[in-house]
Amino acid sequence: MIYVNVHRSQNEILVAACDEEILGKSFSEGDVNLKVSKGFYRGDLVPIKELSKLLSSATIANLTGNRVVEEAINLGFVEREHVIEISGVKHAQLVVL
Repeated sequence: MIYVNVHRSQNEILVAACDEEILGKSFSEGDVNLKVSKGFYRGDLVPIKELSKLLSSATIANLTGNRVVEEAINLGFVEREHVIEISGVKHAQLVVL
């Protein structure tokens, strides 16, 4: 399961998705810090198979967690070379132009 929170503002649809078990945790490596905040990511708890539908309607996506990022790669939304890893946790952002 993953947490998904959809933020809407004017013509933008931002999908924030993270692996269930990392919600509320923080990760750091060197000067890079990543906080998986409940206020931003916690929305609906859904099966990972719903990610495709959600990302199809997104203009922006913020994806955190190994499972959610790997699923986005497998679905063709994210390219592996654009993924960063912080303390073993994958993170990717998507912008549709």
